[in-house]
Amino acid sequence: MSDGTRLEFFDTLPTFKEFSGVADERNYQPLPADWSLATADIVSSTRAIERGEYKAVNMAGVSVISAVLNALGHGRIPFVFGGDGALLAIPPSAVAKTREALAQTQVWVKEDLGLDLRAAIVPMSDIRQQGHDVKVARFQASPHVTYAMFAGGGANWAESQMKAGNYAVPAAPPKSRPDLTGLSCRWDPIAAKNGEIVSIIVTPKGQGRGAEFSKLVDDIIGIVSGEPQAGLPVPRKFGFPPKGLNYEALASRRGSLLARKLYILAESLAGWVVFNNNLKVGRFDAAVYKNDVAQNTDFRKFDDGLKLTVDIGPERVARLEERLKQAGQEGLCRYGLHRQNSALMTCFVPNPFARDHFHFIDGAAGGYAMAAANMKAMLAA
Repeated sequence: MSDGTRLEFFDTLPTFKEFSGVADERNYQPLPADWSLATADIVSSTRAIERGEYKAVNMAGVSVISAVLNALGHGRIPFVFGGDGALLAIPPSAVAKTREALAQTQVWVKEDLGLDLRAAIVPMSDIRQQGHDVKVARFQASPHVTYAMFAGGGANWAESQMKAGNYAVPAAPPKSRPDLTGLSCRWDPIAAKNGEIVSIIVTPKGQGRGAEFSKLVDDIIGIVSGEPQAGLPVPRKFGFPPKGLNYEALASRRGSLLARKLYILAESLAGWVVFNNNLKVGRFDAAVYKNDVAQNTDFRKFDDGLKLTVDIGPERVARLEERLKQAGQEGLCRYGLHRQNSALMTCFVPNPFARDHFHFIDGAAGGYAMAAANMKAMLAA
């Protein structure tokens, strides 16, 4: 594999369009041997969520993706949003810039959001030496956006090493700031329409018994897919004033925080008028943008396990819980669910006139972090 091909690894992967393909090993390719995993998460995120800081936790998680992609100057990097953190796969030529972006993001998260972000960069050579692997697939969420899916166990091992303090990226000096251009959160919380917003994490136990775990994933997807739009929490209201105003102003300010807030307020008011009336303004078409927002979300993903944040009715929740309980008793998987009334969307929109903007979904009352906590509690019990 040539250097150029390695750098464009994600672009060269074939895409799959039906999410059921997420369990098909044929869609995955091994990450190049000289790449690394950059991983980051919020320390004690569960406690922060219990304090009501779940929007800040989500903003911090997406800021990791925003900072690295802006630092590298392109989006051809596999990544996944985890609610309270993120994972990115990076080529060797991008390690130095990624390290700098992560170091600066730690400072921004600490000084502006009041949270502690830890980060690490783990070489693939070390991951494979420990008997794990990282394989990547490319899911076509919409005609304009693809998301990476990760399998092989290596991502989980890298995260465990980060939490143990290994491969750590030290924080940059105080007042350092990453480039968070495009990071925003102007949509109102997304109220459940079908019943509840359920955040679900399902990971294989041991080797996951291959085909049996794939069948479990298919069953879960089948249950959820019975809802309209496969359980997608659809954003319906462009908020004014935006509830994430302070966070976005902190992320994008270059001088006075007040001046930045006033600018975002004015821009949001204009956006509220445009979106409420489905207007076309120059090259911008509100109806097209809203449709893209719905399609370009990451409400379902695979990151060494299945992760979903879906809007589903009580009958389907009961079926999910019964199927997962059965699989858990059979020793096939570990799982955690968290139920809430709404979802949150955090956005990365480098260019509002382009259609490749990313939108990250999590539950509005803890989401994936609380689902993970519930999974740990079940294991402890």
